[in-house]
Amino acid sequence: MNKRWTAFQNSADYRFVPYIMAGDPCEEATIELSLALEDCGAAALELGVPYSDPLADGPVIQRAGMRGLKQKMNLEKTICLVSKLRERGLKIPVIIFTYYNLLLQLGENRFMTLAGDSGVDGILVPDLPYEESSYLKEMCSAHHLALISLVAPTTHKEKLNKLSKEAEGFLYCISSLGVTGVRSEFRDGLNDFLRAAKENAAVPVLVGFGLSKRNQIEQFEGTSDGFIVGSAIVKKIESLEKELINNREEAIREFKQYVESLLPVYSR
Repeated sequence: MNKRWTAFQNSADYRFVPYIMAGDPCEEATIELSLALEDCGAAALELGVPYSDPLADGPVIQRAGMRGLKQKMNLEKTICLVSKLRERGLKIPVIIFTYYNLLLQLGENRFMTLAGDSGVDGILVPDLPYEESSYLKEMCSAHHLALISLVAPTTHKEKLNKLSKEAEGFLYCISSLGVTGVRSEFRDGLNDFLRAAKENAAVPVLVGFGLSKRNQIEQFEGTSDGFIVGSAIVKKIESLEKELINNREEAIREFKQYVESLLPVYSR
């Protein structure tokens, strides 16, 4: 792992990892939103790639993907966008969130080369089953990229132990079944699931899917090492769409205030 992952994994903070969609509502806005999130204390960034058939995405992120597609954003441009983020001073790890069909279209070898040259730190492929991931994992390892693993409350204990031991970057624990989206409550036993994931994990264990309020985030502080917020942040970006294009400075200020309102004080 590189220095950015080392800093992430060695941090004693309760890690905040936001998700945003590349190109939503435009490329320059994505850059400034990413830098704003780092200023707010983000420990890493998930950068989504617009896709016409996102199986794991709820309506909020689907709409963001459509806005990104209107901007002609794709996987290759998203990777190049990371290079621009590095030029603008972004220091935290960046994980590309994409579906496997887009990897096949671009070509795994080309992805690895571009990602390495652009400062990408990892990849998350939600429609890639663990049983079929060895080829991509070997390629990621050869190019010093982390292949982020997803586990769910329904993951069998034996498989959960195996995935926890093999996880790279961080272990993404899905809080709820179904697609992404804001949720008002979570299933019983979620903290037990997080504790089980941490038993064998060699990397930080983060919880995501549905977190949208500070009190929700705080309830997992004792059983996870961090949290991922996607739909709530993307929904705020959607509400600021016009301002992010026409009056970006004020929109970024409002965006940062909103993000800070979500975060526990100790995670900033």
